[in-house]
Amino acid sequence: MSILIVEDVDKHVKLIKLNRPEALNALNLELRKNLAEVFTEFSNNDDIRAIVITGNEKAFVAGADLKELLEVSGPFDTLLNDIRKYWKPIKECSKPIISAVNGFALGGGCELAMHTDIIVAGENAKFGQPEIKVGIIPGAGGTQRLTRVVGKYKAMRLLLTGDFITGREAYEMGLVSIVVPDDEVLNTALDFAKKISKLPLLSVKFIKELVNTSYNAPLETLLALEEKSFQLLFSTEDQKEGMRAFIEKRKPEYKGR
Repeated sequence: MSILIVEDVDKHVKLIKLNRPEALNALNLELRKNLAEVFTEFSNNDDIRAIVITGNEKAFVAGADLKELLEVSGPFDTLLNDIRKYWKPIKECSKPIISAVNGFALGGGCELAMHTDIIVAGENAKFGQPEIKVGIIPGAGGTQRLTRVVGKYKAMRLLLTGDFITGREAYEMGLVSIVVPDDEVLNTALDFAKKISKLPLLSVKFIKELVNTSYNAPLETLLALEEKSFQLLFSTEDQKEGMRAFIEKRKPEYKGR
């Protein structure tokens, strides 16, 4: 069974379904690679005018696959470099992307949603950046994009506590575009995609390009700093303890080193 399912909604709209239900769609290296390949292909396909990405009723993406990350030995580990390069095709995708979020959108899942252009969330979706609970920090823009979207104080609440918020709370914070009943999420996202796909192609392209340029222009230095900090934390004892405790379903014992 494929961990990534791609469906044709119509001639100009593609639907991407994340399909690792046994792991709540956690981002392992294989899934990251498949996503990068698909977004690269879609960016270069002139027939595609909008993309919807979703998970299932339990999870959009519950975060990174900690079983993989537990094996990372330090900031220059090959796995971390692979993770970084696989985010790039999503960030640079020229087509409008709508995320349809039910269930968990945590850590890398919240960051993946924030890489999209419109976020449709279910009432009972759960957003958060809980990386601090396993001894690291967000590594794909979470500290910067979240702060720019919701403001310092709301972002600090989520980043420093690792708490989750519902789809309704995320909407009230300004993190998502629209919140709807859980069973209407995907259809709402598809409706947006179909509507956008019927609008002037160059106008859509320029809007996305201009908005993202203005949004990201001062961001690159901060993202680079975040990335280096994220990598360095993989050489700490607390990172190992946090991830191991999570996998072993016990409370971690942090030592501050």
